[in-house]
Amino acid sequence: MQPSYIEAYEKGILSERIEVALEALEECRLCPRECGVNRLEGEEGVCRTGRKARVASYNAHFGEESPLVGRYGSGTIFVSSCNLLCKFCQNYEISHLREGFEVGPEQMASMILNLAQGGCHNINFVTPSHVVPQILEALPIAIEKGLRVPLVYNSSGYDRVETIRLLEGIFDIYMPDFKFWDPRWAERYCEAPDYPEAARNALKEMHRQVGDLQLDDLGIASRGLLVRHLVMPGGIAGTAEIARFIAKEISPDTYINVMDQYRPCGEVLNDDLIGRRLTAKEYREAVEATKAAGLHRLDPRDRVRLVFAF
Repeated sequence: MQPSYIEAYEKGILSERIEVALEALEECRLCPRECGVNRLEGEEGVCRTGRKARVASYNAHFGEESPLVGRYGSGTIFVSSCNLLCKFCQNYEISHLREGFEVGPEQMASMILNLAQGGCHNINFVTPSHVVPQILEALPIAIEKGLRVPLVYNSSGYDRVETIRLLEGIFDIYMPDFKFWDPRWAERYCEAPDYPEAARNALKEMHRQVGDLQLDDLGIASRGLLVRHLVMPGGIAGTAEIARFIAKEISPDTYINVMDQYRPCGEVLNDDLIGRRLTAKEYREAVEATKAAGLHRLDPRDRVRLVFAF
């Protein structure tokens, strides 16, 4: 299946979206933070990113969800900084400390092409919410040089619907997190009490655009929505509530990865609630709650099970 961005490029839709997206940087409200800074002039808001995107690394990644990895991996581009800035982030050096280097559209396009020409099944932008304009302006360069694999929008879920609409007909695969159901925990650990509402609205818009996940004959994703959910100690992520929302208001056929790899990182090493690892019992209960809600397409990858705290 031909990626949607080919038609968008040929019809001039992509160039129109680039223009709108770049104009948005002048008084930036790309994400729910709505900082209002002029990033075209180098001003920085919560994401601490000005006119250019910063990239920490790019590579063929084999640790992603099964439908993205296939035989040759998912072509991940790890964007530096973040608009959510979870205090427990497992990529703290990238998100909070901004490891990486600034890139222009030509450099971004070169990374995209390098991954695609290396055989990666898709181009996977990790934490892209604050650099949507910069990604879009790199695409025509890559398309003209032969880019033909799907694009993956791999975000925290803290996205603004208006920005996601700029990506319609350009990104074929959305892979947002849904981190918290309860605003209290989003406030405590991300300083974003509006996160649950923003994530619900973003997921609805993403699904409206691309629908349920579609796989080709080899089991590789070509289009659709995948949702990630990190199970957290003490049940503070609200797994059952999130699963019921997805099954009822998105689709019971939503592909979901219920993740068990939480560990204390960053600023929560001594936190009284989440300053410990997840237990096997907590993870099992989360998976059971997800299935009980009516979701049946759980990512099947083999995992290392926790065995020390039943």
